[in-house]
Amino acid sequence: MTAVTLPRTIWGDASATRTALVVHGLGSNGPSTWRIGSDLADRGWHVTAVDLRGHGFAPRTQDYRVESYAEDLVATRPDGGGGWDLVVGHSLGGAAATVAAATDQTWTRRLVLIDPAIQVEDRDAAIVRASQEASFADNTEASVRAKNPSWHDLDVELKVQAVTQASRWAIEQTSAQNQPWDVRPSALALTVPTFVIAADPAVYSLFTGRLAAEVLAGNPRISMTVIVGAGHNVQRERPAETMKAIGEWADLEQR
Repeated sequence: MTAVTLPRTIWGDASATRTALVVHGLGSNGPSTWRIGSDLADRGWHVTAVDLRGHGFAPRTQDYRVESYAEDLVATRPDGGGGWDLVVGHSLGGAAATVAAATDQTWTRRLVLIDPAIQVEDRDAAIVRASQEASFADNTEASVRAKNPSWHDLDVELKVQAVTQASRWAIEQTSAQNQPWDVRPSALALTVPTFVIAADPAVYSLFTGRLAAEVLAGNPRISMTVIVGAGHNVQRERPAETMKAIGEWADLEQR
């Protein structure tokens, strides 16, 4: 595997004493994480978001295994080197961040996973593929807004931008090359404090039921909360609750 250099979007004061990395999900891009980036910046963090390989303006490759996404993240460091004080990853970004943090214990001091794709079995894989195909088939603000009426106008605008920029082949290969999709061993091997912000299973969640119970029981460093009423795009559907959970947990872990 060869790591690629990932484009960055920045929020906050470069002289801030706390650094955070935000990693988007499948079919998104760095700017789409603006809610998290701007909120953490307001709390005094220097925040970096990346475009994952095959997404945004990142390089295209032949390899879209979760382990390769993770290798790119391990090579992504704060200005001046060292490790991140906090990494926040959503969905695919959560899976890749999990593998990265388990692979290199110096990469981050804390990890937040938003409805992470730790294990994606056949039913969920089909749902994800159908959702991505629908995004490419009708990539308009009207379509995105109709499907997601609670989203902020910027979330709608940036989702259209992200799909326009993404490689459709890369998105397809991310599903095809991860069979089975299962990073449970990395989750169980995590040594840094990790906080899962899960979607409401009554709406739709990738991290719930047997999987969540297994991971929580298998690693005491992992804790979890569920945002009631939120689907998989937790940070877009319930942004205030999501940012409150991230901020409070990060501040608590720093003490």
